Amino acid sequence: MSAARHEAAIPPRIRERIRRLREQINHHNYLYYVLDAPEIPDAEYDRLMRELQDLEQRYPGSITPDSPTQRVGAAPLEKFGEVRHEVPMLSLNNAFSETEVLDFDRRVRERLGVEEVEYHAEPKLDGLAVSLLYEQGILARGATRGDGWRGEDVTANVRTIKAIPLRLMGSGHPELLEVRGEVFITHEGFARLNENQEREGLKPFANPRNAAAGSLRQLDPSVTAQRPLTIFCYGIGLVRGGTLPSTHSGIMEQLRGWGLRISPLSRVVQGAAGCLEYYREMAGRRDRLEYEIDGVVYKVNDIAAQERLGELSRAPRWAVAHKFPAREEMTRLLDVEWQVGRTGALTPVARLEPVTVGGVVVSNATLHNQDEIGRKDIRIGDTVIVRRAGDVIPEVVSVVKSRRPADARRPRLPDRCPVCGSEVILPSGEKIARCSGGLYCPAQRREAIRHFASRRAMDIEGLGDKLVAQLDERGLIRDLSDLYALRLEDLEKLERMGRKSARNLLDALERSKQTTMARFLYALGIRHVGEATARALADHFGSLEEIMAAPVERLQEVPDIGAVVAESIYLFFREKHNRQVVERLLAAGIQWPSTPRKSGGELPLAGESFVLTGTLGSMTRDEAKGALQALGAKVTGSVSGRTSYLVAGANPGSKYDKARQLGIPILDETAFLKLIGGKQQAKR
Repeated sequence: MSAARHEAAIPPRIRERIRRLREQINHHNYLYYVLDAPEIPDAEYDRLMRELQDLEQRYPGSITPDSPTQRVGAAPLEKFGEVRHEVPMLSLNNAFSETEVLDFDRRVRERLGVEEVEYHAEPKLDGLAVSLLYEQGILARGATRGDGWRGEDVTANVRTIKAIPLRLMGSGHPELLEVRGEVFITHEGFARLNENQEREGLKPFANPRNAAAGSLRQLDPSVTAQRPLTIFCYGIGLVRGGTLPSTHSGIMEQLRGWGLRISPLSRVVQGAAGCLEYYREMAGRRDRLEYEIDGVVYKVNDIAAQERLGELSRAPRWAVAHKFPAREEMTRLLDVEWQVGRTGALTPVARLEPVTVGGVVVSNATLHNQDEIGRKDIRIGDTVIVRRAGDVIPEVVSVVKSRRPADARRPRLPDRCPVCGSEVILPSGEKIARCSGGLYCPAQRREAIRHFASRRAMDIEGLGDKLVAQLDERGLIRDLSDLYALRLEDLEKLERMGRKSARNLLDALERSKQTTMARFLYALGIRHVGEATARALADHFGSLEEIMAAPVERLQEVPDIGAVVAESIYLFFREKHNRQVVERLLAAGIQWPSTPRKSGGELPLAGESFVLTGTLGSMTRDEAKGALQALGAKVTGSVSGRTSYLVAGANPGSKYDKARQLGIPILDETAFLKLIGGKQQAKR
């Protein structure tokens, strides 16, 4: 059948779909490769390309020389000199499932006529592919991959990357050696780069891949030199006047010997089973790596076998990229809702059309704050890109503005708290809006009680999240002080709360009344006041009444307390309802040993350093730590020459042995209790 008849046999609907797919793919190629400004995630691009490949396979008459399937990538920018790759820098076919990997291995084995194939496996980096040409062992040219046939001359920029040797080490280099690698930026380098961008008032980069591409393609090499670029080499291209090992792994080791950077995670594996085992290992390590990878690459290890297998128009038959599940996907933003946290902070949450990202169905994602919504120009009704990395909460990365509907509307910060109806305020100089309802706001109340009862605060055993929710729903607690008014008969009626559990909770509440001022201050949940700040306040003032009455200036006299923290403490105690809650808590019986202020002299154990080990019979480790800190002592986790005393309870560990070796005084429980008891009497 003639080509014309093939063409005529294509249904108009299919012909139009093919035309549209080519137009979309060319558009996204331009955005990704030329402008470094991708609009859609890789997973969406892969779907478009695979749909076009499938249609062209079903209708061969539709294939044209300018189809995206017949070339590797997009045209380079004109601002750099052009480089023609004598050996094309082909892209790789992708496998998205174990079945596709097994199919790849089967095809390789059938073509080679063998039962098992040895592969070289390595992580697939998410960076920018480059070609490094060495003449007589000296770096002569650096080029980008471009469209695979023509790239951009970035020699001056490549020479600034310290991981790329200007002269190869050792001997035996071919007269002409073209090395291929991936230029990338680590997570740490990316964070530093964006900090610098923001410090200089410049737009931060969206991701490490864009940062690497933008850095390597600077017209001014001095700018590139300031960017934290590095490289892993993964293969070779043109070779003249020399010989190389007969396996891909051997070539990689030879490159390593010549001073080129090779992935330390690459290895030789046997057959498809070895490939899949490697994939699962890398998937498990992905979130712990210091750089981005989006899959792994398998290459037939034997070079002669590679040559026998050959290549297709755009990809070799002897290699495949096994992609991880996409971390970015597209979906529609249905609405924006506002959640209220323990401190009253209002956080916008995106309600999404459910989409699978990284193997998990995502229907909600964080939008961080109102400023972030404005910066990304996010509107309800938009098509958005959602990213999920490891256990991190999914986030909306960007908007696909080309798909914005006419009725898309901007999310609006509410004037009133969506939970309690109190006024929403946006403190001067801050990005986060807050509910002014304080402990009256149900959302803040639950979070405040959870924090109040936590181990580092009042340590109320048995008061977990579900019980707090029940107490709130039944109206048994309106603020923190109501915890100490709970009755046995009320608790027994709660779900999964029998008489014994109810009695245990009441006992825990009673025990919690004996605390320290520092713990109590921390338990109140004052914004910016952590354990260390609470302890500093208690040590400095020695009296809760003085802290509550202190103006901002006096609060700033406390070491490490600046203007922001001081104002937060001052405003907390200026709120009438907060003072009322504190008074009711004290009236319920919460108390602590008195602590004199430092202005009257140093605390009894000031300057002393203690280490705790083993189990104490009379108190918990945290209680012992609190007692020491109340007396001015420093409590550390390890024994050293600077340790003043080791407190050893039952079954002490290796710290006991180390203290004996160093000659550190060791106190048993009786001596420890006598020490802190005597010091507490002395300070009174």
